[in-house]
Amino acid sequence: QVQMVEFGGGLVQPGGSLRLSCAASGRTLSIYGMGWFRQAPGKEREFVAALSWRGGSTYYADSVKGRFTISRDNAKITVYLQMNSLKPEDTAVYYCAADQGTTWPKTGVYEYRYWGQGTQVTVSS
Repeated sequence: QVQMVEFGGGLVQPGGSLRLSCAASGRTLSIYGMGWFRQAPGKEREFVAALSWRGGSTYYADSVKGRFTISRDNAKITVYLQMNSLKPEDTAVYYCAADQGTTWPKTGVYEYRYWGQGTQVTVSS
């Protein structure tokens, strides 16, 4: 089993920045891919960004490309999501996820086995 815990959500003004963290514990050596998803009220959970844990490759949804950056700290077994130039439409609960499968990129909710509890990000003036 792998446990995921997110940190860093909050309220930010449009145009501002926020960094989310997700710490993994448990059977982390088995992790192949990690990702961030988000879910706004009344909408389905959607893909934001993915990272290949072993190779470091990254992949982004078009809606966040150029504004968000996914990165990792191998020693801390932590994945980050740096969010810049935030917009009101980025408001959502953000979830991190992990999986042992070797397909790439992983953009579907069904492709991830382990999930964090979610952290709220609100972009508003």
